[in-house]
Amino acid sequence: MGEPVAPIPDIESPCIGTCTLGPEGLCIGCFRSGDEITAWLSYNSDQRRAIMQALPQRAGLLFDDD
Repeated sequence: MGEPVAPIPDIESPCIGTCTLGPEGLCIGCFRSGDEITAWLSYNSDQRRAIMQALPQRAGLLFDDD
């Protein structure tokens, strides 16, 4: 089998393999929306970074004890 024409880039992802959307429409594993998960590979680095910076706040929406 030959080598790929171009190297496959390493793309940072918050995915932990849970892939279950919770009641807020966010994945209970990575806290991304279904649309964000679907489009993740098409986002540029800045778009992915902005989403990843929002993930801790989103986790609070799903797991806040209030």
